[in-house]
Amino acid sequence: MIRFHCIQHVPFETPGNIQIWAKEKGHSLSYTHIYNNEELPAINDFDVLIIMGGPMSIHDEKEFSWLKREKEFIKAAIQENKKLLGICLGSQLIADALGAKVYNNKEKEIGFMPIDFTEAALKSNWFGGFNTEEIVFHWHGETFDLPEGATLLASTEACRNQAYSVGNNILAFQFHLEVTPGIVKDMVKHEGHELIAADYIHSAEKILSELHYLERNKKILFSLLDKFV
Repeated sequence: MIRFHCIQHVPFETPGNIQIWAKEKGHSLSYTHIYNNEELPAINDFDVLIIMGGPMSIHDEKEFSWLKREKEFIKAAIQENKKLLGICLGSQLIADALGAKVYNNKEKEIGFMPIDFTEAALKSNWFGGFNTEEIVFHWHGETFDLPEGATLLASTEACRNQAYSVGNNILAFQFHLEVTPGIVKDMVKHEGHELIAADYIHSAEKILSELHYLERNKKILFSLLDKFV
């Protein structure tokens, strides 16, 4: 059994399909709902750290004071050679912990849109057998420079640095493979004010009409998790 620990930043962005996968595989999954100022675990109490998404920026420490201790915790987990999986905000927090810049992307990406995996990704053990292009769910407005020593795994037309790995212990992506139909509906409900017409922002109606893509996203995620851990 592998011990997973999840840091959750808002009630509605849960680990979703990750939780389903962990239960099927017989792994444990514990949580810190950090938005409630819950305590973080001891480093020795988990094997893999999952850092979820959220509508806030990594720079919003004045509004979300817990961000500072979360950043220190992520650095400690990296130093202890824990495996880390970062999703959206989580990928940005890991990039920051590794010394990379995090900043506003020129475009927000919200909706089901294609992503292109790099040659390095498709040659790796983790992504081998995937299609060069997949349709995945996006909801992000910030991006990051690649951390030193990182391998770029995926890009889109609007955002070059969509996914990266560092060695065998860190895997991070901006897009959301973990979401279920219920999570997408909750994101539209709670963050729908961001759905302002733009080149890479889809309407709520379009997003909710394309939930069928999630089944393929779930299969990709399960394959990745099997290989990553």
